[in-house]
Amino acid sequence: MTTDNKFRTIVQAIADGIQQVTRYIVGAAVRVFGPRDDNYPEIGVHPFEGEIKKDKG
Repeated sequence: MTTDNKFRTIVQAIADGIQQVTRYIVGAAVRVFGPRDDNYPEIGVHPFEGEIKKDKG
């Protein structure tokens, strides 16, 4: 392998690595800030039905 081919291979490997890291970060950002994909029912707020402890000890 010539020096030029080694240099091109190294530059290509660095470019591929940067591309993979960018895809990983963008994929995570899209998942976090994208539309909801959960299927939980819209049930709203429920009142507390338990008993509150009176003494603080």
